[in-house]
Amino acid sequence: MTYQNILLEQPESGIYLLSVNRPKVLNALNAETVSEMESAIRTVSDDRNARVLLVTGAGEKAFVAGGDIAEMQGLHAMQAKTFSQQGLRVLRSLEQLAVPTIAVVNGYCLGGGNELAMACDWIMASDKAVFGQPEVNLGVTPGFGGTQRLTRRVGTAMAIEMITTGRNVKAEEAIAIGLVNHVYPAEQLMDEALKVARTIAAKGPVSVRLAKEAIQRGQHMDLDSAGLLESEVFALCFATTDQKEGMTAFVEKRKAAFKGE
Repeated sequence: MTYQNILLEQPESGIYLLSVNRPKVLNALNAETVSEMESAIRTVSDDRNARVLLVTGAGEKAFVAGGDIAEMQGLHAMQAKTFSQQGLRVLRSLEQLAVPTIAVVNGYCLGGGNELAMACDWIMASDKAVFGQPEVNLGVTPGFGGTQRLTRRVGTAMAIEMITTGRNVKAEEAIAIGLVNHVYPAEQLMDEALKVARTIAAKGPVSVRLAKEAIQRGQHMDLDSAGLLESEVFALCFATTDQKEGMTAFVEKRKAAFKGE
């Protein structure tokens, strides 16, 4: 499929790279871009050979600098609600993708950009990255899940501080508060992200997907129920050829050749 505002590429087998591609407006999210992202996420979801998805922004200045204010400024309340619900739906589909997803944040990551990054499983950032939810500067609240995901990432007090002040958070603070997993020099960021993607792609695909599912579902359960869920997915792994291959390869001291079956 040909996209106008994003790029969906496969730099290596099993590894997808989704880039928001509107560098002239710092990759700002408008309704069309969000719709294209939804289609791209569906493409990855439908590919049984997909192993990991990297999400980034085109150019050197921004991951996504926010929503497209020029498009949003004329919306009335119901149109704004429709746009918000579209963004919530698409980012939730990204969050629920079966394979691991990594935000590769290469610059400004503000408003809708921070919400997009937080919908990924974790964030890798350059030392030039800047994060924030500055919507109050425009007289609005976050609308793509920022009030909810930021709280879950960094805690209630820090989320309220960031959202109500609208202040920016640089990379070194972002890693300190738990918003970001790793920070790298800008020129090394994509290489490091691809290294992690290759590591994931080399593991047992079924076990990776089941582990992610268990973590996501289990965090909302009591510990006993979550333990039962883990026991079920652990047992399910033993119905796969990947489990037989992985354990046989270990015993035989060779590299496993997983097939995702």
